[in-house]
Amino acid sequence: MGGREAADHRDDERCVEAIRTAVELGMNHVDTAEMYAAGHAEELVGRAVKSFSRDSVFIATKVWHTNLRYDDVIKSCKRSLERLQLKYVDLYMVHWPNPRIPVAETMRAMERLVKDGLVRYIGVSNFDVKLLQEAMESLKSEEVVSNQVEYSLENRLVERELLPFCARNGVTVVAYTPLGKGRIPAEASANTARGRVLKRLADKYGKTPAQVALNWVVWNPSVITIPKAVRKEHLQENAGAAGWRLAEEDYEELCKAWR
Repeated sequence: MGGREAADHRDDERCVEAIRTAVELGMNHVDTAEMYAAGHAEELVGRAVKSFSRDSVFIATKVWHTNLRYDDVIKSCKRSLERLQLKYVDLYMVHWPNPRIPVAETMRAMERLVKDGLVRYIGVSNFDVKLLQEAMESLKSEEVVSNQVEYSLENRLVERELLPFCARNGVTVVAYTPLGKGRIPAEASANTARGRVLKRLADKYGKTPAQVALNWVVWNPSVITIPKAVRKEHLQENAGAAGWRLAEEDYEELCKAWR
C-alpha cells in the first residue's frame, strides 16, 4: 500500500478509501511500518484515520531493524507520528531483530516512548522464543504485548514453540500473510485434496474458503490476524471471517488436512 521500496502515489485515494472501509466494517486494527513505501504508507494511514475518533482505531507501526539504537528508535517513532499525524501510536513494534544491536538497548528506548506518552504498548515482530524472552526480560516497567509473525494453514512453524510460549506468557500473536498471499483459497478453486476440505467446510458454514482459512488462524484465543486487502469485496470478505467460530472437530480436520 502506497508503494514498495519507494512511495507510489498513483493509488493514494483508493488506499485511503480502503482503510476507511476496513474501519467502518469493524476492522479497526490498522497495521503499518516506517519502511512500507519509505514512510508513505504511514502518511496514507494518517489521512484515512482522520475521519474517525482517535479511540475508535488501533494504530500499530514498526521501527526498521537498522534503527534499533536507543536514539534512533526515539527519532523513528517521532518521524512516524509526524507522518501519521498522531500524538501517539497504540502499538510500536520492532519490525525485525538486529543481531548487531542489543535487544535491551532497543527495549530501553521503547519504555522511554511509553513514559513520554508517544506509545501505548510495546510489541515485536519476527522474534523467536529466545529473542522474545530476552525482550521481555529487558523491560523494567512495561511488557511485550505482541509478536507479529507469519502464520497460516500453510505456514505453521510457530506452533512448535512460539505459539505455546506466547499463550503461557500473555503475548498476543499477530498473524501476517494468513492466506498465504492468496495461495490457500486458490487450492479450493484448484480442487486439491486439502483444498477440497477447505471448500467443504466453507459450504458447511456458508462462508468462503478464505473466510474459513482466516477463522482457522484466529481459532486460538492467543492469535489475531491482519489480512491485507484493498479491493472492497476483499475487505468485506475479510470482515466476514469474524463473528463466528469453527467447531473443534472442523478446526482439527483442517489441521490434519494441511499438515
